[in-house]
Formats: sequence, structure tokens, C-alpha cells
Amino acid sequence: MIRTLLAAAAVAALAATPAAAQRSRPAAAAEPPPAPGEPAAADWRTPNPDDVLVIDTNKGRVFVEMTPEVAPAHVQRIKELARAGFYDGRSFFRVIDLFMAQTGDPNDTGTGGSDKPNLDQEFLFRLAPSDPFVQVADQNVSQTGFIKSLPVMSQSPMLAPLTADGRISAWALYCPGVAGMARGEDQNSANSQFFLMRQAYPSLEKRYTAWGRVIHGLEAVRAIKTGEPVEPPQDRMERVRILADMPAGDRPKVVRVVDPAGAWFKAEVEHVRARMGADFTPCAIRVPSEVK
Repeated sequence: MIRTLLAAAAVAALAATPAAAQRSRPAAAAEPPPAPGEPAAADWRTPNPDDVLVIDTNKGRVFVEMTPEVAPAHVQRIKELARAGFYDGRSFFRVIDLFMAQTGDPNDTGTGGSDKPNLDQEFLFRLAPSDPFVQVADQNVSQTGFIKSLPVMSQSPMLAPLTADGRISAWALYCPGVAGMARGEDQNSANSQFFLMRQAYPSLEKRYTAWGRVIHGLEAVRAIKTGEPVEPPQDRMERVRILADMPAGDRPKVVRVVDPAGAWFKAEVEHVRARMGADFTPCAIRVPSEVK
């Protein structure tokens, strides 16, 4: 009798209507949104030319958008030294393939600096609600986003009303292209040496001051000869200038980068988040630029 009842139940299940069968199946996963196409005219922004460092290397020209909102003292130092010609001819003396390319030492060995005083660290900065921060992920206790082209993480914005200055602590993320300041054992020993990231390296975060990001020419940075130290002949920065200071004949007519507040960037974030899921990282988000 038990076998008969089980068989009858099986027949009844097989005879279920198609609608009932479909209701019992798990819902199909939604297709991730496609990668966005070319940015439209409204998706671009023009960086402040006084905040763009132009590095002419023997491997090609590199454009770094500096971010005084994050590290004002370090950006000011880079500008002062660039305008004084301090960086012209300096070698990339320490270059690690999946890490970074270091330069900015007058001795080209990692032992020197400028005649200016060392800088106090700017590992963290205070993020205000009015700052140009564009959120790309909210983890409840923290958030990630972008200030201009620089990826940033901060405390939860819900903490801002509870702080004395109405701001929250934030720090830059060391994604490919990020520019950071080299230092010694002392946290406040940065002076003139800096490095450009060839790949992401999260362990530098909150330990080294980030002051900008390569917006054009990362392929040149990745082409620099490697070594620790680099064997002669070393690749060099032939000339380093501020975009605003360059004569019209040598200055690009167009320097622009995708705006993180625009529609294209939002679509790119949605595409990357859907594709990567729990492994999502702002370092995987494209930030297109155009120089011509």
C-alpha cells in the first residue's frame, strides 16, 4: 500500500501543469548590464590645468592629475619642485614590475631629497559632505568612491553629523596609476621622491601619502625598465611641468577625463559591480581619458 501511494504521488507530480512546474524552479539570474559604449560629450570633464603634472619620459608622456583635496601639502611640494626644474633628468631608480616605479631623487639612488623640509604625512584626510566625492559602493561601516580620478575609501557618511567638524576620515586607494610619496621609516620624512603605481597594492593604504593619479600614459609607466635598483641605463623623466605653465605650442589642445558624476561612469560602475559581485573593487573601474 505504501509503494502504491508513493507511485501515485509521483504520477501526480509528473502531471503537474507547466505553470506550477515553473513556479517551483528557481528564478534565472539576471543578465549583468553591458559595458557602456563611448562616453558622450556630457560625460567628460576638463581637469584644472594647474593640477595636472606632465611628465615627459623616454618611454612617453605621462599626465598625472593631482588631488589637493586629499593631500594639499604634498601637491604643493610637487608643484614647487616641478616649476623649479628639480625633476628634470631624474631617473626611475627602483622599479618593480607588479608594484611601482620610483623616482624624484637628485642622487638617483633613493638616498636624497630636495633642500626643502620634510613633509608631515597626509595618509588620511577629512572628507566633507560638500567635497566632490562620488560614491560607488556603500558597505554600511564604510564607503568607496572617487574624488576626480582618484579612488577613495572613507568612514560611513552617517558619522559626519556626529563629528566636531562635520567630516569623516578618508584615504586614497592604491589602484594602478595612483601617485604616492616615498618616505623613510619616519612617517613624516617624505620630501621629493615619489612613485607611480604599475598595479594595485592595497598594503600601502594609510601608510603612504597619495597625491594624484595617472590619467593618461599608464602604458609608459608600465614600460619603464625594472630593477631594484635598476641597472644602467635607467629610464628617466626628461622634463616635468605643470600643464598650465606649458607654452601653447607644446601644450595639448584637449586634455579631458571621464567625470565620475556622469552617466557613463555610473553605467561603468554598474557593469563592474555586476560582473565582479563580492570581489568588486574600484580599481577595476575604467576612467577613460583623451589627450590630443
